[in-house]
Amino acid sequence: MISKLICSLVTTTAVLFASAAPAAETYPSKPIRLIVPFSPGGTNDILGRIIAQHMSEKLGQTMIVDNRTGFQGIIGTNLAAKAAPDGYTLVMISSAYTMNPVVYKMPYDTLTALDFIAKIGASFLILSVTPSLPVNSVGDLLAMAKKKPGHVTLASSGGFQQFASELFKSVTNTDFNVILYKGGAPAMIDVMGGQVNANLAVSVPGIPHLRSGRLKGLAVGLPKRSDLLPNIPTFEEAGVKGFDAANWYSIATAAGTPRPIVMKLYEELAQFFNSPAMQKKMTTMGAVVDIKSPDEMRVIIPAELAKWTKVAIAAGMKRNVK
Repeated sequence: MISKLICSLVTTTAVLFASAAPAAETYPSKPIRLIVPFSPGGTNDILGRIIAQHMSEKLGQTMIVDNRTGFQGIIGTNLAAKAAPDGYTLVMISSAYTMNPVVYKMPYDTLTALDFIAKIGASFLILSVTPSLPVNSVGDLLAMAKKKPGHVTLASSGGFQQFASELFKSVTNTDFNVILYKGGAPAMIDVMGGQVNANLAVSVPGIPHLRSGRLKGLAVGLPKRSDLLPNIPTFEEAGVKGFDAANWYSIATAAGTPRPIVMKLYEELAQFFNSPAMQKKMTTMGAVVDIKSPDEMRVIIPAELAKWTKVAIAAGMKRNVK
């Protein structure tokens, strides 16, 4: 009985691989949709459009960016998770993917809903304020916030920025008023316009505004100062201990997508992002290339989920079961 069962499993597996191989050889035979579950202008969107342009040229089929915003990225991600597992619906995933389950009731299983194709890189955070705010250091900002608890506003796009904002409040023991936005771009626009006092700006979209003077930087979330922003101290230099938050970016697709298709996409993305030209572009943008394979991502996702669960508990974040 056992030997028959083993033979049956081997035969089934062989059939599955045999059917998947031709699919990979002819893939793609039609346009591919890349869902970006956040608003245009943010880092997910910027990287998604770079990827779509390159993959359209390399794969011979158009890759279309589809911004599906809402519910901290969950709406767009759910569309990808529920799509046919054929490689024609991809999704940009960032650290928020492993944070959302901590505070929201999810429409999908974070550990099993997606097949991760590749981690492509990461960005860092910059504590930034509107230029008209009369502060010139992290200490100045904390003093202002402590003088009037809940009065100083901190813009957040939710997801990663919300967790980072709550972590910043926790490690500095300061009561900021966190204002939630649907995306990083509108949050940053309101800080530049003075409607909100500060935010933890993601490096990729934030650096140009810091260089132009539309934002004032107080600290960078790196082990050492950024070559792009040498005059801005690290959080550690600014006296903030325990603030460890970086945003990573990945491409994923619906679980069950044939392995040969996943690997075909991974190999092309890895070659693209490891190229000297793309490495230089990422550095100039304020990000780093950090390629991880599908198998490596299977280890990273549960580890990240455990990490941010601990952060949420330490920061006193409450679960929203809506």
